[in-house]
Order: sequence, then C-alpha cells, then structure tokens
Amino acid sequence: MIIKKVKDYMSTPVNVIERNEPIQRARNLMFKYSIGRLPVMDNGKLVGIVTKYDITNRISQAAPEWRRRPIDKVPIQVVMTEKPITIFPDATMPQAAELMIENDISGLPVEKDGEIVGVITSRDMVRHFSEQDISSTVQELMSKNILNVHRHHTISHVLEEMNVQGISRALVYEDNRTPVGIVTRSGLTFSDIMGPKDDMETKNIKMTRKESTAGRKQNRYVRQMPFVAEDVMTSPILSLTPETNAVEASKTLAEKHIIGMPVVKDNDVVGYFSADEIIAEIGRWK
Repeated sequence: MIIKKVKDYMSTPVNVIERNEPIQRARNLMFKYSIGRLPVMDNGKLVGIVTKYDITNRISQAAPEWRRRPIDKVPIQVVMTEKPITIFPDATMPQAAELMIENDISGLPVEKDGEIVGVITSRDMVRHFSEQDISSTVQELMSKNILNVHRHHTISHVLEEMNVQGISRALVYEDNRTPVGIVTRSGLTFSDIMGPKDDMETKNIKMTRKESTAGRKQNRYVRQMPFVAEDVMTSPILSLTPETNAVEASKTLAEKHIIGMPVVKDNDVVGYFSADEIIAEIGRWK
C-alpha cells in the first residue's frame, strides 16, 4: 500500500464562513460547492466548524421559540461545533483517519502556521483508498449496521433513528421489504424540506370526495402533510456484491460522487460499504 500525506489529498482553496453569518448562507455555500462542512472564522481565527449534520439536525429539533427564527436570521455560531480538531498538512492519511475515527467526525480543517490551508474529508479518504493495490473484498470491510425505514416514515422519524444508531444514511423500503431508495444527511441538507422558518416544510395533498351521482369527483380540501422518506430519497439504488474488490468498489464511489452503497446477496441486503468503513481500514494502516 502507498501511504501519502494529507497535503496530497486535501481540498483547497477553502470556503469559510464568519460566525455571525446566517445558517442560510452556510447551506447555500454547501450546495453551490458540493461540500459538507465549513470552517467558521472570527477575524481570521478559526473558532468552529459547521457541517451538514449540524444543519439537518435542526429540522427535527423541538427548539424553543427563540430558535425558530428564519434561517437567514440565525447566526452560524448557534449550531457550530466550537474548537474544531485540526491536522497538519504533513500528517499521513492514516493519522488523519485515526483522528476522524477517535472523534467520530468525517472531516478535518488542515492548519499550518495558524492558517487554514485546506480541508481533508471522507471523500478524500475514498479517493486515497481507490489508488491502493490490495485484495480485500467488500465483505471483509462492510458494516452490518443498516437502518431500514418505510417510504412513508416522516423525515423527523428518519433523523431520529439516524441519531440513535449513529449513522448518516437509511435504506428506504416498500411494503414488500424491497429497498427502493436511500436517504442521506447530504440529501436532507440540500433538499427543499427545510423552509425559510428552519422547519420541515409540508406538502399539500388534495383530498377528494367519492364520486357523485354525476360521476365526477369533487375537490373537498387541501391537507398539509409532512415530508416523508420517499420525497427525498435517492433512487434507483446502486449496489455491490460481497465478493467485489474493495478498491474497485471505492473507485465506483469516487466516480459516482456517492459516500456508500448497500451490499446485496441473493436479493437481500447483507451490509453497507461506505466511506466510514474505508476510513476505519485506512486508520489501521501503519
């Protein structure tokens, strides 16, 4: 295996945000540049970090009234993580992976001489792994911790289950237990379910009366319903087999710009192979 340094894979230049700027701006920057985290600055000094996790978690919070202001009015400092862990550009990729694992995070600002010079993320770890020459299979590395939700489960329920199980994706199933999609935190952050009041927007469902004697249906009323899993899921699902070479699987993740895929055997989902498992493997390299 080839051990390289953080500076070989980190993303640069770095998009940052000031601590007093609104959450809406952070969300817009993440969407525009397809990034999952932003260092938070205060007069040129790193004071925090905000991630998609921080933003999507607000959707399901039963927050007090003062936190229900529009997200274009709520400053980043309300939801950011203070004193973020950083890493030096000359650190090795396994050292970065170890820090991510130990602190349960998926990205690190890269700091040199007090200046943020880059960001290293789980996607960079996938790219690093995809360049290796190892024989491990998906089955050897995959996780068996899989969250299943029904396509009609509300987004609040999905987020709550993600938080309980400590994972960032859920497989969406149909009534016959056939997986039909995947919901991820990234998808939630970049979807339209977060409205201007920083809550889950509702969709309008037009209810109708039964057919009248004239054979026509009469509109009865419009009912507001919460968004559910099928409204934001990614479909169709890309999957892997347990025998797939792990490096080849990581190349697919990198090429498709996705973080993970379910592992299917005999039409049953038996595991999940993602950046999390790749980071864990890199962290074991010395």
